[in-house]
Amino acid sequence: MASDFDLVIFGASGFTGKYVIREALKFFSSPTCPFKTLALAGRNPSKISESLAWAASPSSPPPIPIISADVSDRLSLLNLFRRTRLVLNCVGPFRLYGDPVVAACVEVGTDYLDISGEPEFMERMELQYHEMAKHTGALVISACGFDSIPAEMGFIFHSRQWEPPAAANRVEAYVVLESERSIVGNIGTYMSAVLGVANASSLQELRRSKPRRARPQIPGPPFKPKSIEKQKSLALWALKLPSADAIVVRRTLAALTENPEGLQGADETDEHAVKRRQLWLTIKPAHFGVKIGSKSPWSILRFMITGLFIGLLGMFAFGRKLLLKFPAFFSLGGFSNRGPTEEEVDSASFKMWFVGEGYSDVRLAAEGKAKPDTEIITRVSGPEIGYVTTPIILIQCAFIVLSQRHNLPKGGVYPPGIIFGTTNLQERLEANGVCFDFVSKRSLRP
Repeated sequence: MASDFDLVIFGASGFTGKYVIREALKFFSSPTCPFKTLALAGRNPSKISESLAWAASPSSPPPIPIISADVSDRLSLLNLFRRTRLVLNCVGPFRLYGDPVVAACVEVGTDYLDISGEPEFMERMELQYHEMAKHTGALVISACGFDSIPAEMGFIFHSRQWEPPAAANRVEAYVVLESERSIVGNIGTYMSAVLGVANASSLQELRRSKPRRARPQIPGPPFKPKSIEKQKSLALWALKLPSADAIVVRRTLAALTENPEGLQGADETDEHAVKRRQLWLTIKPAHFGVKIGSKSPWSILRFMITGLFIGLLGMFAFGRKLLLKFPAFFSLGGFSNRGPTEEEVDSASFKMWFVGEGYSDVRLAAEGKAKPDTEIITRVSGPEIGYVTTPIILIQCAFIVLSQRHNLPKGGVYPPGIIFGTTNLQERLEANGVCFDFVSKRSLRP
């Protein structure tokens, strides 16, 4: 069926939403752009008009439809999504506002991408809607922003550096945020962290209710990362980060264990089928974790203090009220309701280092006490994470869903890695300022 809109940006008036509009407008008039029709939607059309004017500046805003739709009004969502090929959801926290959007997309068979970094939301959507989405043909993919595409695609890129018979035992990712100016983080990320602590027991209960999945077979001994460390190879202080990245990568590895050749496309070409099988047979599982890194131990201390505030106060209703009312105080200036300035955004960047340890020959792992003898380091880097890199990633993922839909599964709820791993997403990201680099390889033998 023909749709009125190839693409709808939902929640287009929020902090991140207006940057997503700006990124979409870069391509909208191009003859090669896969979305010929675009609409913006949300509960406040006048505010969306302001976001569109800001995103189009200094040019006049193009004549893009602005549609009133609200997560509390199911019919408004259904009526809009029936006319739409793909929805980009920017309305967070997703724990509070995401379920109605996913439910409506699944019901009418419309594809869905979001920028959520909330593990409980993602896992709950998979449990509730996966089978129905497979039936209706809706492809639902969360974490299509900085959470967690750099981790997913970075892990895949890193894994490909371990050429047989070599194999990794563990890969740790170190996220380093850099800026020439002090920059405040996305308040939605802060709110999600606070609500995540408040609902930690719900996540554990959800996981206990799910059927057990096949465990990936990882060569070598189990690995328990240190909570705090001095990373010698990178000369960084690092703190274990309770982010969604590790969880999302593990979901992809579980999906790959169940589908060693990846997921077959709805009507995939022979060329894509060969590429899919060849790629996934080269990607091997490894223990994976994520840490925040800095040259300065004082920066790590600030992250620790913020984490302590959220961890302690987030368990109580009054504490959560304080955390959400005074984010700048409890994050030591790391987050603020005002959002960053354009100058702050332009001055910021990130590096995500992947440090893998493993075996030059996987047969060594069978020797019970054999320690990893090889280290490989790769890196993903790019501009500011929340307002620049996230919109870049989301729009490029949208390009792929719209232009390569036949090579993707008919429907279902999936993590991004298992869907985009065999596409040209890495090349698209590199063409838009997100870089993937091999850094080094060395022996760990004394």
